[in-house]
Amino acid sequence: MIFLRRKFTLTRQGHDSSGITLAEISRVWLLALYVCLPSIEELLRIHIMGMRAASTDLGKKTTQLKNLLNSPQLTFLMEAHSGLSARIVQETEGPLFDGMSGFSGIWASGLGISAQLGVRDSNEASWTQVLEVVEFMADATNIPILLDADTGYGNFNNARRLIRKLEDRGVAGCCIEDKCFPKTNSLLDGRQQPLADVEEFALKIKLLINTVSLGGGDWQACKDHQRDPDFCVVARVEAFIAGWGLDEALERANAYREAGADAVLIHSKKADPSDIEAFMAKWNNKAPVVIVPTKYYSTPTSRFHELGIATVIWANHNLRASVTAMQETSRRILSDQSLLNVEKKVATVQEIFRLQQDHELKAAEGRYLPKK
Repeated sequence: MIFLRRKFTLTRQGHDSSGITLAEISRVWLLALYVCLPSIEELLRIHIMGMRAASTDLGKKTTQLKNLLNSPQLTFLMEAHSGLSARIVQETEGPLFDGMSGFSGIWASGLGISAQLGVRDSNEASWTQVLEVVEFMADATNIPILLDADTGYGNFNNARRLIRKLEDRGVAGCCIEDKCFPKTNSLLDGRQQPLADVEEFALKIKLLINTVSLGGGDWQACKDHQRDPDFCVVARVEAFIAGWGLDEALERANAYREAGADAVLIHSKKADPSDIEAFMAKWNNKAPVVIVPTKYYSTPTSRFHELGIATVIWANHNLRASVTAMQETSRRILSDQSLLNVEKKVATVQEIFRLQQDHELKAAEGRYLPKK
């Protein structure tokens, strides 16, 4: 901060006792203000970060997600894979459930993000590419996002850097799975699914829970100095996927809970919920349990409530629905060589403009551009 310490005594003629004019004094003060005040870019950065932190009347996005995972009611996360799909999820309304008329959170699907980038769900998309997509998703919404962060994109060092970047971008939490990097999608048939060492993965979870950044790029693991204690880390247990069975699933879930995980995600690719039922019978509500019923989709949702499940993730259905719609539309246009049979079956261009919030830009132009 610059302080002008000289005291000026102005005369009636606009001069001080030294003969300096009022205009000259004003120029000095303006220069001081110019140096002291933040730039427009800095103000915009602060404003954007404030918008991300403010979220909604429910509080911070991180707090919303933590409350969602610990709710006594069964809660749901809906898959999205882009800024547009995230906004659609947020806007979706339906029957009132537990005081909410829509989805209370978003699952940023690793499969979905990889697919929309045109690559396999095998860590072919770099973590920075995933980060860029999820930043657009966070900017487009004010409900919490839980990122499917695969294995954390490497060892503890990669994972803790990821956490810091997610916090910076307004993402509420991440889900880390206990497989080896690079991962293989859990639903692929006939693929080996090597699991990480239990102790090593538990230490990774502990570090993520406790990570805080210090100046100069140094790192410290310390719960008491965590930047946002409500940032959620969900530990995904892949023991059933790898064919290791119930005892292994329980051992791993217990280790990750003791390491500080906010919840455990128990994954299964059976067509029935028997793996989940067996796990819940022995788990005794030690921590919130999250499930992904992609394969056992015919199970009534009421059964998940009976089992004491905390959160259900509808993990890939917006991606799959969009693929079906694009395939059918492309086939029809190619076959007909006309738009006549598709125009009324697709969203209008005006609806796209609305989802992009063009109305906000129009209003801003009215305020901040000169009138012609």
